[in-house]
Amino acid sequence: MRLAVEHRTTYRYEPPAHGLALRLRLYAVNTAQQQVLDWQVRVNGEPVRPLFTTAFGEPEALWFQARTEETVEIEAAGRVLTSDAAGVLGREIRVRPGIYLRDTALTEADEAVEALVESLAPAEDGPLPRLHALNTAIHETLDYRAGVTDATTTAPQVVALGAGVCQDYAHLFIAAARAMEVPARYVVGYLHDAEAPPGETHAWAEAHVEGLGWIGFDPVHNVCPALTHVRLASGFDAADAAPIRGTLHPGVEESLTVSVSVTGPDAGGQPPAGSQAQSQTRS
Repeated sequence: MRLAVEHRTTYRYEPPAHGLALRLRLYAVNTAQQQVLDWQVRVNGEPVRPLFTTAFGEPEALWFQARTEETVEIEAAGRVLTSDAAGVLGREIRVRPGIYLRDTALTEADEAVEALVESLAPAEDGPLPRLHALNTAIHETLDYRAGVTDATTTAPQVVALGAGVCQDYAHLFIAAARAMEVPARYVVGYLHDAEAPPGETHAWAEAHVEGLGWIGFDPVHNVCPALTHVRLASGFDAADAAPIRGTLHPGVEESLTVSVSVTGPDAGGQPPAGSQAQSQTRS
């Protein structure tokens, strides 16, 4: 499926900020499930090219601005041809998968997460059937509900709340998979779905299965990512995989607006139904 992505992030500063620095992980790459046809990242209208490729094989750019700015607009846009590989990305030789057994503050398991794992059928046929069962269990256990969690919500807290957004589903899957001694990582990207929450990126998880390599799992939709998913970046958790991170001088209030549209071959070049922007303010 040919998908077109437009992702705009606008920061506004009061008072105007100076000495801005941004880390950008906004570059889609070729995988077993997607071929990047064209892709560009711009900041305030100027192209920004990757500075280096990380040890995990993902491009990263650093953007600095010494002069004072009231507004910074970041745009990632391009076209990707996706294929259905049943979620299988395959093997990677850059780093040992075992590094993704490392817990983080957001993905550390507790008794509730371990109980979720224990409720799954034994791994008589290897870890893959249990990972699919875990994907389904999280899908059936949690309610998708915006506003009940934030960027600091941990996997155990998600279990207690019984609700969250895609970030929380992914964190819970990762915590449970690592409790099963299966390496797992967080993935951020885009989803072509007119019924999805408007104006947002999407998140899912990938787990490493010996003999198959990395496999994607999207517990929000209880599927393995395929034609409708565009992969962007990965990490140990959402904070590590964030497409944009930066530094800001104290005393400056920042407002953030994000607009994402993912159009498919039947969209006639128009954003999917319900596509709009989301905003927040922080200081």
